[in-house]
Amino acid sequence: MHRYMAIAGSMVAISLALLLPSAPASAITAKQKMATCDFGADHPEGGGPKLVGAKRKQFISRCMSGKNDPRGPGVGTPGAPSEPMDEPEPK
Repeated sequence: MHRYMAIAGSMVAISLALLLPSAPASAITAKQKMATCDFGADHPEGGGPKLVGAKRKQFISRCMSGKNDPRGPGVGTPGAPSEPMDEPEPK
């Protein structure tokens, strides 16, 4: 009987461990996001100088909007060729 209780307890623990990571990872507050954006403005990529003035304001507003993807919008279907390939005529 104790063996079955140990197995049941283990199953519950495994189930909880699998369910917990399903919580949204992007649930941050505006204050936390602002701190991240400030850090990005103070430590730009490439090790350049801190952003100041209008450039800093623009960076912060784009960072806070969440729409600053430098890659731009996706185009087409993943894995699909951009142009139709030349295929030989059927005989």
